[in-house]
Amino acid sequence: MSDFETKNFFQDQDLVADPYPYYKALRDKCPVSHEPHHGVVMLSGYDEVSEVAQDSEKWSSCTSVIGPFAAFPVPLEGDDITALIEEYRDQLPMSDQLPTFDPPTHTKHRALLMKLITPKRLKENGDRLVEFADRVLDDFLAGGEGEAISELAVPFSLYVIADLLGVPEEDRDSFAAVLQGKSVEETTLGSTEGELAHSPMEFLYASFVKYIEERRAEPREDVLTAMAQATFPDGSLPEVMDVVRVAANLYSAGQETTVRLIGSAVQILADNPDIQRRIREQPELLGNFIEETLRTESPIKGDFRLSKVPVTVGGVDLPAGTTVMLMNGAANRDPKHFEDPDTFDLERKNARHHIAFGRGIHTCPGAPLARAEAKVCLERLLARTTDIRVSEKVHGPADDRAYQYLPTFILRGLMNLNVEFTLAEDGS
Repeated sequence: MSDFETKNFFQDQDLVADPYPYYKALRDKCPVSHEPHHGVVMLSGYDEVSEVAQDSEKWSSCTSVIGPFAAFPVPLEGDDITALIEEYRDQLPMSDQLPTFDPPTHTKHRALLMKLITPKRLKENGDRLVEFADRVLDDFLAGGEGEAISELAVPFSLYVIADLLGVPEEDRDSFAAVLQGKSVEETTLGSTEGELAHSPMEFLYASFVKYIEERRAEPREDVLTAMAQATFPDGSLPEVMDVVRVAANLYSAGQETTVRLIGSAVQILADNPDIQRRIREQPELLGNFIEETLRTESPIKGDFRLSKVPVTVGGVDLPAGTTVMLMNGAANRDPKHFEDPDTFDLERKNARHHIAFGRGIHTCPGAPLARAEAKVCLERLLARTTDIRVSEKVHGPADDRAYQYLPTFILRGLMNLNVEFTLAEDGS
């Protein structure tokens, strides 16, 4: 691995801007590699990541978000630590969040989630996507230049997810403000919620507790009532907080993934005139463009699993209690599965094989919505412009771009993306 032997994936900032040489070095050495700084086994191969992601019998998701960065309450000793995980999982950070659940608890709560995003609800929501996109684009396009993350991707995705979950129209500006880091002191949700909302997640919890309790007491003909009355597969009514956690997680995670996808897509279009021209000339390529964007710039770099029992992955034996990182971003550029993986290929036949949305029981449930959002947002952006360009004033010339990426080992996405554009004559 040469220079990469000493790299710390979880701390080195140069790997934030460009992790791809590091991914390649891992795969070239071994797709199952022991990372020296935090005791994590890095899975960088497509087959290895897919295998573990789909095996919830041998692998636990209890540490999927925190990985090695919170000590397990007791030593993980023995050849089967399943009982230890179940006894102590509630003491782990994020233990109340769906991504950390294992069956059968995960099965129950995932089923509840799927009742919130039914095909009927997705279609109703989808019918309004063009309206939401044009509402945001009216402001974004007005000055001939704009910042595509905070002024386009974020407000658009917030409108869409708020509509999907039935957030009342009068509260949506408050939701948008809070989730963009603005003050909640004067939100229409009232002072109690404002005082509680020290973080976006607390704000979401407080808001949805209020909604669900109100709808259970006084049902209406709306989405929130359907959410409040949704039951587990066995017919039992969930606790209010069970519903709230699922809704809040969908709201925050769904918005985050979509923002990163749209940001990367706009960057690729603006940075590659040939790709932009082809999609304008052949709009039928837009669907595959989105899949190739997901493959080459996976919004989630990866997450973690903990082995319950001794396992063998990619020919490497790992004991029970091993923390592995499923590196989606690396797997999606594995040359064993994707020919010439570092090339963005608009007509790649297997582009949709990517695992940007995960695999197995934790596959992102909002993936169809994210794809639909990106498609509509890009369609309307392209329809209302004749050219989109990266701002050289902000990001430098084409041969020396300067971009800032989220300083995290979980998410892959731009902090900001300034673009300039030429409007279509009718602006529609």
